[in-house]
Amino acid sequence: MSSPSDQRSPSERQKVREFCEMNNDSSAEQLPTLVLAAARGAADLQASDLVVLDVGDVIGITDWFLIASSSNVRQVRRVAEEVEAAVKDAGGDGPTRIEGLEDAKWILMDFGVFVVHVFHDDTRSFYDIERLWSDVPRVRFDVDGQPIAKA
Repeated sequence: MSSPSDQRSPSERQKVREFCEMNNDSSAEQLPTLVLAAARGAADLQASDLVVLDVGDVIGITDWFLIASSSNVRQVRRVAEEVEAAVKDAGGDGPTRIEGLEDAKWILMDFGVFVVHVFHDDTRSFYDIERLWSDVPRVRFDVDGQPIAKA
């Protein structure tokens, strides 16, 4: 199952990105279905501060980062498990690689076209990867995992 945004040609996708870069926000409609499913999965377990960064024009290994956090390591681990289940339920494959499950301070899940970062709150504050990617378009999500429309 793919969304209309999954069917865009590279030139159409570039035009959308250029428009979004003017406002440093990305449109939720351009997000692939599996990224949206991952965000909803994280929200289902009360992950906080969900944001998707459009890094495709900056790095060549993936198009999207989904960043989420939780307040304890058990919850970080559960959020990662729920993200994987949500992506599979939406018709996707599991991650090709998972890092950080042991200490569960920062779990990285590589799904190919997108990478999920599930942080412990303190670890997220320390590394502040949103600051590292502050110049890329982004989509924020509410507590239900729904994209927040730009005000």
